[in-house]
Amino acid sequence: MSQETATQTERETIRRGGAVWALVITGVAGFMASLDNLVVTTALPSIRKDLGGALDDLEWTVSAYTLTFAVLLMFGAALGDRFGRRRLFLVGLAVFTGASAAAALAPGIDSLIAARAVQGVGAAVMMPLTLTLLTAAVPEARRGMAYGIWGAVNGLAVASGPLIGGSLTEHVSWHWIFWLNVPLGVAVLPLARLRLAESYGTGAPLDIPGTLLASGGLFGIVYGLVRGPADGWTSPMVLTGLFAGSALLAGFVLHGSIAKNPMLPMRLFRSRAFSGINTASLLMFLGMFGSIFLLSQYMQGVLGYSPTEAGLRMLPWTGMPMIVAPIAGILSDRIGGRPVVAAGLFLQAAGLGYLASVVTAHASYSAQLPGLVISGVGMALYFAPAANLVMSAVRPQEQGIASGANNALREVGGALGVAVMSSIFSAQGGYGSAQNFVDGLRPALVTGSAAVAVAGVAALLIPGRRRVALAASEGEPVPEPVTVGS
Repeated sequence: MSQETATQTERETIRRGGAVWALVITGVAGFMASLDNLVVTTALPSIRKDLGGALDDLEWTVSAYTLTFAVLLMFGAALGDRFGRRRLFLVGLAVFTGASAAAALAPGIDSLIAARAVQGVGAAVMMPLTLTLLTAAVPEARRGMAYGIWGAVNGLAVASGPLIGGSLTEHVSWHWIFWLNVPLGVAVLPLARLRLAESYGTGAPLDIPGTLLASGGLFGIVYGLVRGPADGWTSPMVLTGLFAGSALLAGFVLHGSIAKNPMLPMRLFRSRAFSGINTASLLMFLGMFGSIFLLSQYMQGVLGYSPTEAGLRMLPWTGMPMIVAPIAGILSDRIGGRPVVAAGLFLQAAGLGYLASVVTAHASYSAQLPGLVISGVGMALYFAPAANLVMSAVRPQEQGIASGANNALREVGGALGVAVMSSIFSAQGGYGSAQNFVDGLRPALVTGSAAVAVAGVAALLIPGRRRVALAASEGEPVPEPVTVGS
């Protein structure tokens, strides 16, 4: 993008309403997409009662969304870069809103699964563009705080999905976990059209071979991870998905290294900032998703709390981003994102490790509370600076695909976390009794803690912010840091 075009975009952004409107619009859209990752989990018994279906069908009401969302994230970002980010954001939001209404009205389990898959398509188009549109609307000096609020909203959505889903199911109806998106989407669509400025990426043609390789590879990997715990890791379909997906992704990496205009240029990963934050993001979501998945069941199945009661008791963890993440964003503006992200990841790891040491069949809430608070502060410190690091590690015209790649890796990390930690849980324990559940939960939480700690190490390898900004502006890999400071 030329300097003149960038200046015109900035002027149009100011005229349309600027940073505040962009933050509201992208925050609400991101909340909707992130919420639907886990919102359906606590509603599954009620859905089965109303619509019928076997256990596999119920699992697909979760997996159908995860699959299409993860698989199409980079393609959605590429479409936005090519045809206009605001335009494609509106398309994705409209598709997501319409599919949410279809899910609420679904007469049977098959139509619900189909609607969930279409929801994932809409989310995959709009989610990576939320961060790109926000970046274009906010002055560089204030992006840390804006990313902090954006990250807080998205983190809260991911972590509070089971609480919102359980509360609506328990007190209203499971249909409302989908109806909730409709008025939000209808309200945001005209605001986005009027208040967001249009922007584009490099203008390069769509990379069809890269799209097919990335989509096919991610589908195989995520399908295998999602189905592995249920079907068995040695089942033919699971093994085919994992091996074929790995082969296609290897082809995608090769293609991105030699193609003239690849969807995701592999040279971006020569930057220690870009590769470091993406590695940290994948491992962070692995540990966080798997832990929330099992701990929400522990509070309900072992300690006897209702879905609403369990969700409220997890608020010191899940609600902490709303308080701490904006502060984390301001800190990242002042001292750089690397130390804030690393501190957050190590705190998250410590919190999960503490929880692993105190969970019992009759654990009191006061015993768990320190671990929940530490984990919540850690998660909050991670979200805002992580977004800033991703966007500052690449040139402005590459921010769309950078956001798409980071979101795709997060989704794969979340699917991997649920799959790996569920497998460890099943191997060491199970649902037979309260003690049996705890026997499986402890090693799973230790695994989650270890994964997040490794993510913290990856974050420490990110260079200081001055070198990141200089290398991104020149389109070169970030050089080796001379000092340890930020």
